[in-house]
Amino acid sequence: MTPQPWQNKISNPAQLGGIETAVLDNGPGRGTRIAWINTGTGLRYKVVLDRAMDIADAFFNQHSLTWLSHGGITAPEPFSNHGLEWLRTFGGGLVTTCGLSHVGGPEQDATGERGLHGQISNIPAEIESIIQPDLLTGQMQMSITGRMKQTQVLGPSLELKRTITSTLGQASIQIKDEITNRGNTPAPHMLLYHCNFGWPLVDEGTDLIWNGAWKSPGEVTSTKIFREGNNFRKCSPPLEAHSGGGEEVAFIQITPDTNGWCTTGLHNSHLNLAVALQFQKEQLPWLTNWQHWGKNEYVTGLEPGTHPPIGQAKAREQQELLFINPGESRQYDLQIEVLTTQESIHEFLNNTDF
Repeated sequence: MTPQPWQNKISNPAQLGGIETAVLDNGPGRGTRIAWINTGTGLRYKVVLDRAMDIADAFFNQHSLTWLSHGGITAPEPFSNHGLEWLRTFGGGLVTTCGLSHVGGPEQDATGERGLHGQISNIPAEIESIIQPDLLTGQMQMSITGRMKQTQVLGPSLELKRTITSTLGQASIQIKDEITNRGNTPAPHMLLYHCNFGWPLVDEGTDLIWNGAWKSPGEVTSTKIFREGNNFRKCSPPLEAHSGGGEEVAFIQITPDTNGWCTTGLHNSHLNLAVALQFQKEQLPWLTNWQHWGKNEYVTGLEPGTHPPIGQAKAREQQELLFINPGESRQYDLQIEVLTTQESIHEFLNNTDF
C-alpha cells in the first residue's frame, strides 16, 4: 500500500471519514433513519434510509450543493400516491427517486390511478449491509446497501436494491440500482433520478452543462426560457413569474461519448466548483432539465431517466412504456463527482461541448 500522510497517526477511520447512522428525533422527520457519509475530501452527504435511500443534504466544504424544500426531510408516507400528494413530502435534495412504474403528473386510466412521480421515494429500506473503510488493510471504499419493495397483493411487485458507494479521498458518489420483478406478471416500469441543485452552487450565471437535441413540452410549460436564441444554459436570477407553480422544462436526448456514458452537471466559475453527473445512455436515454427560479424556492433539476416525465399513460400510448418480466432485473448506474481543480473542470467542460 502506498504510504499515506495519516499512516501510523490515527486510531479510528472515522477520524478521516466513513458512514454514521442515526435517527432524526425532531420535526416532521422524527423517527426517520439516516446515514451521513463523509468522504474525507470535503464531500459529505446524508442518505435518507427511510425514503428509498435517497440523498438529501450534500456539502462540499462550506458549500451546499443541493436545494432543500421548505419541508425538508419528512417521515415516509408509503400510501401517499394520489394526485399531487408527492409534493407534500418532497424534500428536494441531491437525489430523489421517481418511479418505479410511473414518472410524471397524476393520471387515471383503465389500468389504474397514479399519483405524481410514483411511490418509491416514500418506501423505507431494509438495510442489508454497511461496509466501513479499513485503513489497516488499505480498504478505502465504504458502501451501504438496502432493498425497497414497491408491491401489492394480486398486483405488480417491484424491488429496488440500491448500493451507494464512496471512497475515502475521492469526492464522488456511485449509485448502483437493480430493479427486479418479484411478481408473476410483467410489470410496467419508468424511472427518473430527480437531482436538485441549489445555492450557492446554483446562482446567477452558473452554467448548466449538457449536450443534445432538446424540446420543450408546450402542454406542460411555456417557452420563455427554453426557446431558440435564449441562453437557457445560464442560471437565472429569481423570477416573479416562477412564484407558486411557475416553472419550465426541457426534455433532452443527451449525447453520449464513445463508451456510452452521458455527462451533465453544473459549473460555478465564481466558486471554482463543478458537479458532474454521469450515466449510461443505454440505461437512461433521457435527461430532463427542470428550472424553477421562484423567490426563496430557487432550484434547477438535472434528471436522468428511462423516460421524460410524461406519465405511464402517455408512454403506453406512444408504445414506449417499459415492462420487466417476472424474475427479470434491470441495472442502473449513476455517478456524481465534485470537481475543483482547473484540469478536471477544463476536461469536464471540453468533453461535454456545451
